[in-house]
Amino acid sequence: MNRNSRSAVVRRLLLLVSGCLLLGLITGEYAWALVIGLAVHLGWTLRQSLRLHRWLQDHQPDEAPPDAYGLWGEVFDSIYHLQRRNERARGRLQAVIDRVQESTAALRDAVIMLDSQGNLEWWNQAAETLLGLKTPQDSGQAITNLVRDPRFVEYFERSQYQEPLELPSPMGGNRRLQFNITQYGNSEHLMLVRDITRLHQLEQMRKDFVANVSHELRTPLTVITGYLETLLDNVESVNPRWLRPLQQMQQQGGRMQSLLNDLLLLAKLEATDYPSDNQPVALEPLLQAIVADAQVLSGSHAHNLSLEAEPGLRIKGSESELRSALSNLVFNAVKYTPDDGDIHIRCWSDGEGVHVSVRDNGPGIEARHLPRLTERFYRVDSSRASHTGGTGLGLAIAKHVLMRHRGHLQVQSRPGHGSTFICHFAPAQIARRA
Repeated sequence: MNRNSRSAVVRRLLLLVSGCLLLGLITGEYAWALVIGLAVHLGWTLRQSLRLHRWLQDHQPDEAPPDAYGLWGEVFDSIYHLQRRNERARGRLQAVIDRVQESTAALRDAVIMLDSQGNLEWWNQAAETLLGLKTPQDSGQAITNLVRDPRFVEYFERSQYQEPLELPSPMGGNRRLQFNITQYGNSEHLMLVRDITRLHQLEQMRKDFVANVSHELRTPLTVITGYLETLLDNVESVNPRWLRPLQQMQQQGGRMQSLLNDLLLLAKLEATDYPSDNQPVALEPLLQAIVADAQVLSGSHAHNLSLEAEPGLRIKGSESELRSALSNLVFNAVKYTPDDGDIHIRCWSDGEGVHVSVRDNGPGIEARHLPRLTERFYRVDSSRASHTGGTGLGLAIAKHVLMRHRGHLQVQSRPGHGSTFICHFAPAQIARRA
């Protein structure tokens, strides 16, 4: 209310009181005159309130407010202007929402909005094509009732969406889909589904090529290394000048065989999503055997290896694959830890699952290398890797083994403070204790 409005209200009240006093002077009843005046004013105020109430309830979108004067006229006008501003703002917001929905509907990727319980709220046309959703029958349905693959159900309920999930399309055929879920607002979900069939086919071609080439190279390499062993076994009949070249050839042949074996193992791991020989594996004796092998590998380097394992702990999976993954981590610690260094292996369980850690006090790894450690042939230090004779595939094998066992690998390291590699297995992988 501005100053002029306040002045007008004061003047009207003064006029009303003056009229009441004048009436009291004429009649001699000042009290009754004031009561009658105030009652008239109150009745007029109640009438304006009722008019405002009826207008707010029954008015049409463009209907003007009732005619009034004074303070109530300003109230009617202010409410009317406020409603018009709100309608314009609502129109702008609705236009933005319509544009967002139109642009989202035009995407080739499926966009699906879910509530906090995982029930469908909205989706675009691509979701109907890729997932077979139907409008409006599926509105309010749980997404796990429509995408029933057990891997998706586990992925959605676990609520760990850092990595996308790749699955065959529920519509059948050879289509391959990638699911990305993001939580926002009040634990609501935004799910993006991409058709990655072409990328999957290219990746499969690469895997097949590597597997076929590795398989085909094994036969000629076996012949070459066989003849080299024969020549070195009869070293007395060989010209001394050829002794060192033959030894180097045998050494490099051994490296090539190790490389081919690792490539074939990777191809085998990538061929299926879950181990075929899925049996309870006792971790304590498995780690004890790996530590014994690591002590032999350490030899004269005199590393201090220690094992702390929770007794009777077992997980479901393939013993040979788990041995390969865990031994790669332990053997890497032996290779890259200086002489007399400490290597500690620990195995324990808690509410988040089973964990196996390998900690050393070696040179450590810079932070910029950590995201790429599990890539094939990635070298933190090529000179150090060639000195240890590694193939560059050990951590890639460990990563794939853990993925097949519903786990993941965590790396903690700082230069000069050693490294810790932790294998995390989901609670669903725990088998009953021995």
